[in-house]
Amino acid sequence: MRVYPFIRYLALLLALAPAAGSATPDLLLLETPKDADNCPPGWLISEKLDGIRAYWDGRNLRSRSGNTFAVPAWFTAPLPPFELDGELWTERNDFQRIASLVTRDQAHDGWRAIGYHIFEVPNATGGLMARLQRVRDWLSQTPVGHLHVIPQTPCLGAEHLKRVWDEVVAKGGEGLVLRNPSAPYTTGRSKDALKLKRFDDMEAVVIGHKPGQGRLSGRLGALLVELPDGQRLHVGTGFSDAERTHPPAIGSTVTFKHQGFTDRGLPRFPVFLHVRPDGT
Repeated sequence: MRVYPFIRYLALLLALAPAAGSATPDLLLLETPKDADNCPPGWLISEKLDGIRAYWDGRNLRSRSGNTFAVPAWFTAPLPPFELDGELWTERNDFQRIASLVTRDQAHDGWRAIGYHIFEVPNATGGLMARLQRVRDWLSQTPVGHLHVIPQTPCLGAEHLKRVWDEVVAKGGEGLVLRNPSAPYTTGRSKDALKLKRFDDMEAVVIGHKPGQGRLSGRLGALLVELPDGQRLHVGTGFSDAERTHPPAIGSTVTFKHQGFTDRGLPRFPVFLHVRPDGT
């Protein structure tokens, strides 16, 4: 039986919505810098993986919204007894498959394709490398094939940053993360943890479907979405044929990219990316 995209979208939203009585983890959030052309010498560069964020509290693997993933016991059994924060990820440009695998309501063998890629050890002491070393020490004693520490590269200056950024983008990567290695662990937005992308992106809630015309007759022409500040706009490009036939449901949250803002403060040239159940 064929599983249509809108059904997958609905399952995705339900799976990552906060469960009744669940507590939303208080985690580190990345800041978008005003100047992305430079970095302080010695700061650490890593690739920003476009997967599903997952928080390991020592007993349960939870989404950013606090919902517990239906994960096989073999996946979590070898994880350490301390907190971890990272991305459930397979490869670049594979977000929708990752989401379809990790948000089902029952554990399944598809998790064997998923890696848990760690970028932080919440509430551990010391700088970032010291915190991540705790995971490496665990892995040296207890190898776990699906547990990985995201590599961190010291930034040597603006030219080095641009070269690494170009390489990641050329390979289809989403962007970079820039971290202050000496900063202690903190939660919420932090100027010591930055995300760098070649385009801006935003999230918005779908509030309507505009019918297509011409070759798109009978299918989606554009989404009418509402931004967090209440402004509305249409997003009409970036959709696959399947997404135009079965568009994201009204009430779902979508991510789109854009090129700056108009004088009215609306995103310019919005392009649909995907249904985005969890922010990073």
